[in-house]
Amino acid sequence: MEHHRRNVVSQLWYRPANDVGSSVSARVNRSGQRFGRLLILGRSASDRTGKQWWLCKCDCGSEKWISANNMSQGRIRSCGCLKREVSPNLVHGHSIGPSTEYMTWATMVARCSNPGRRDYKYYGGRGISVCDRWRQSFPNFLADMGLKPNPLLSIDRINNDGNYEPGNCRWTTRSQQSSNQRKRGTA
Repeated sequence: MEHHRRNVVSQLWYRPANDVGSSVSARVNRSGQRFGRLLILGRSASDRTGKQWWLCKCDCGSEKWISANNMSQGRIRSCGCLKREVSPNLVHGHSIGPSTEYMTWATMVARCSNPGRRDYKYYGGRGISVCDRWRQSFPNFLADMGLKPNPLLSIDRINNDGNYEPGNCRWTTRSQQSSNQRKRGTA
């Protein structure tokens, strides 16, 4: 079936949801349209079961055949890279539990952006933010910070009034971090 799809790139058509039961000639060409991270590159005929497929290019650079029905209903928004970013601890579809680095990242983002958190007033409420590169991507955070050399370490901002960003963060012990804190009496 993959060989069939590869040979008919120029014929992919999609039947709009409100056009159920109409003829093939009423289908709409969606080439050039974007669905999430996916850009539709080409059209193909349906497979032998009648299912429509689009050849798409993901923002991450990979090309993949995607079911037209799944895309149009919002069930697929990337080649799979989005799921890997959101769930970096999945191995063969099974969670191995969040890493300490992931938990540090998620907590850092939340305390700077969620006014509902009790500690928000000490972070986001003071104007402390997470740089766009880290806020939008755990893999970027991990690439810049690296794995914790020791699981007991925590993230520390070198300039306590600065943001969470490369160059202002490091992994430190609790005792090192406590010597770098401001007085909590002033929010």
